[in-house]
Amino acid sequence: MFIEALKAQNPALIEAAIKLWQQGDILPDTCVIDVDQVMENGRRLLETAENLGITLYLMTKQLGRNPWIATRLIELGFHGTVAVDFKEARTLRNAGVQVSHVGHLVQVPKSLIVENVNASPEMITIFSLEKAQEISDAALHCGQIQPIMLKVFGDKDTLYPGQEAGFPFSTLHEVVAAIQKMPGVKITGLTHFPCLLWDEDMQQTQPTPNLTTLLHARDLLRTQGIELAQINAPSASSCSSLPLLAQYGVTHAEPGHALTGTIPANQHGDQPERIAMLYFTEISHQFQGRSYCFGGGYYRRGHAQNAQVFPAADSDAVPAKILPMDDSSIDYHIGLAGEFPVGAPVVMCFRTQVFVTRSDVALVSGISHGKPVLEALYDSLGNPIAGGLRE
Repeated sequence: MFIEALKAQNPALIEAAIKLWQQGDILPDTCVIDVDQVMENGRRLLETAENLGITLYLMTKQLGRNPWIATRLIELGFHGTVAVDFKEARTLRNAGVQVSHVGHLVQVPKSLIVENVNASPEMITIFSLEKAQEISDAALHCGQIQPIMLKVFGDKDTLYPGQEAGFPFSTLHEVVAAIQKMPGVKITGLTHFPCLLWDEDMQQTQPTPNLTTLLHARDLLRTQGIELAQINAPSASSCSSLPLLAQYGVTHAEPGHALTGTIPANQHGDQPERIAMLYFTEISHQFQGRSYCFGGGYYRRGHAQNAQVFPAADSDAVPAKILPMDDSSIDYHIGLAGEFPVGAPVVMCFRTQVFVTRSDVALVSGISHGKPVLEALYDSLGNPIAGGLRE
């Protein structure tokens, strides 16, 4: 999806990945991240957001819940992380990373409520009254009041499979009345997802009906005397889409893909954020006229179509078509059209969510100066790989 953008915006990342592989520093099935470029993308996002009065949380799941890079982005100015599920929150907190928002897209399970309330996140998202009551009880036990954010939805909204959740807009009056009887929580924000989506035909990021529902919910709560500190509108947050969110009065966003430049708007390599991540693998074998790479990093919504193969150490890249993947199968291997030498390095660049893969994550600095340094190696769930951290 992004191979041409990668070649245009960050060809040095390709060279660095091959060099690290030749040195034996990385294995096939590795997401190689240019940390200097991630930081530059982060700076651009923060500058844009600050000019618009928008606060940015940091999304880490696309980078494999990676605490190393999260720490540095928070130092850069991001307002803590958002954990989309309770295991991500655990990984980040155990590594000493500030978790500012939990519960969206996955609520906090009952046994972890007290732990999360004790951690004093700025916001916990809920989409059931039972969860609101659990949080209220825990907050009272801890002697505090926990700010909460309601996730809402309307009848015509877009909800991805596996993410069906939210308070129906038609029930908000009753929901608010019930929560206001819970002394340990305070309604402080509203959210929905996805609020923006890339329109391939228009070649633009456009508001979804979900954003309209979110704004209607804000207006409704105002009539009930509730002023909200956060209107959080995630999905497709980038330098080019933040002004659109600001027009609608959105206060918070949660960039993820924009940090690595792998947003749909950047397919042609013309966005302020530059490509900072690629997928590296190696030809494993040939079978019936096709070549097969070591797999593990396939993401079914990644739209990966093209790869670059380097048949010899000093050869130019050869383009190769990625064979369609079967979503019902395990990606032990990724197929390529044509025959390529066993052991040849392969580079791909596509939209991914590292935390749902088996990939390693290699964090590399110095790429823009021609002196790549492997700073750290992590697995796809944010755990350091033994021997992969620089002293």
